[in-house]
Amino acid sequence: MAAWGCVAALGAARGLCWRAARAAAGLQGRPARRCYAVGPAQAKGPATCLIISLNSSVFLCPPLSWLSLQVDADQVILSHSPMKLFSEYHEKRMLVSGQGPVMENAQGLGFRNVVTVDELRMAFPLLDMVDLERRLKTTPLPRNDFPRIEGVLLLGEPVRWETSLQLIMDVLLSNGSPGAGLATPPYPHLPVLASNMDLLWMAEAKMPRFGHGTFLLCLETIYQKVTGKELRYEGLMGKPSILTYQYAEDLIRRQAERRGWAAPIRKLYAVGDNPMSDVYGANLFHQYLQKATHDGAPELGAGGTRQQQPSASQSCISILVCTGVYNPRNPQSTEPVLGGGEPPFHGHRDLCFSPGLMEASHVVNDVNEAVQLVFRKEGWALE
Repeated sequence: MAAWGCVAALGAARGLCWRAARAAAGLQGRPARRCYAVGPAQAKGPATCLIISLNSSVFLCPPLSWLSLQVDADQVILSHSPMKLFSEYHEKRMLVSGQGPVMENAQGLGFRNVVTVDELRMAFPLLDMVDLERRLKTTPLPRNDFPRIEGVLLLGEPVRWETSLQLIMDVLLSNGSPGAGLATPPYPHLPVLASNMDLLWMAEAKMPRFGHGTFLLCLETIYQKVTGKELRYEGLMGKPSILTYQYAEDLIRRQAERRGWAAPIRKLYAVGDNPMSDVYGANLFHQYLQKATHDGAPELGAGGTRQQQPSASQSCISILVCTGVYNPRNPQSTEPVLGGGEPPFHGHRDLCFSPGLMEASHVVNDVNEAVQLVFRKEGWALE
């Protein structure tokens, strides 16, 4: 099949890829962990795209030069990139949680009125009481000049979880005025947008590390315990959210249109190392595409359908690599993907668990083998 092929640098070059992609996007600080890489092959016929997920940013490469690190800003997708679609919140005063230059990153997504957790803590020092060394010796005068917060942005796991959890709860329970407080917490609460739902991720340690999904789990559990109600999200972004795959597909389509290619993209390949986020997300999107093809676009959960155009793709094939969270030779690895008993569900609360969605269409050793696999299946010449 003639194809619109999308490929990325190998895992061995990940550090350089991270820096290149984030610099192109104008983002700073610690990189987000999940990415897609897409880029066109020289073809105008029926289209295929390979989406590769590494442990950082997302970038689109020029024709078949999948080791190229020349990345433009409009070729980068991060887990929080779909927040650009939530324009109804871009002018609201939003509390942002994460680490690194979170204010600059939030502004880069379109949010123009942002306050950080640290700024909120400095404005209301009595809210942060866990660390004894940071407690004030005297009681400050109450403030009534701090503008009301109108929503919450959760970009990634913060450094001081206890501070962020406490202050986010204060904002939600006080309807945005944590210095005043309310006798009865409002419900529905202020809008919450969150990205990067991975419960775990793989670093240099032998076992997986806590991801932002673990932080979200903590926040949801605390809110439920305190109020007796469920924390709700206006949008959940990052894999395995369908919204993220729709955003990626829109970006691929715009790249094709910019090059004057009229052929629609019919087939996607998604490559990643995490069964719960990469494989589950790819298979969930494949399921969505199949239903959309036969019955029209189904209803989505948090975030709704914000795709600019209906999906032209008809399938999304999942490929699992064994160089990250999933390792078949490591008994401490995450849940088995092929065969075995029913695994524990590591996905987000708002995802419907289906064990079959964690079964990859293909399992290979690394990204290089994944690329070769797709080339063979599509009849592309390996140069």
